[in-house]
Amino acid sequence: MLRSFDGVEPDVADSAYVDETAVVIGDVVVGANASVWPNTTIRGDHGRIVVGEGANVQDNAVLHEAAELEPYATVGHSAIVHDATVAERALVGMNAVVLDGAHVGEKAVVAAGSVVTEETEVPPGTLVAGSPAEPKADVDDPRLEATAERYVQLSTDHEETSERLG
Repeated sequence: MLRSFDGVEPDVADSAYVDETAVVIGDVVVGANASVWPNTTIRGDHGRIVVGEGANVQDNAVLHEAAELEPYATVGHSAIVHDATVAERALVGMNAVVLDGAHVGEKAVVAAGSVVTEETEVPPGTLVAGSPAEPKADVDDPRLEATAERYVQLSTDHEETSERLG
């Protein structure tokens, strides 16, 4: 569902995929080839939210305040990004939380279930884990870098082959 707030409508690229059960409200930009999956909430009622080109926001995730996903970033199932930035090709794992003012660096990974606390800088190419999230290892895994491309293709497949039943 796309819905305006205070006279501002979401701006969704023609090539983006937004599942019909997702809720996208207000000052939200969804870039080319980006995808927003089932039951996701992106609520742009208190700052602009940007889902960059090729980025994906997976099932049940929440983006609020002035969140930004740079190109080909991934936000995993049930994760929360609140007033924070996830850099290009970075990945926020399932059920992870990234809080106000945090910045997840390019190609970094926030492990599933982790909490990146306010104003934290996650260095590029670093795996962080725990609560609060702390650096655990360097990341250099081409499969992780390809995650967003897989979701671009998957969103195209859904757009082309899914049909509403009942």
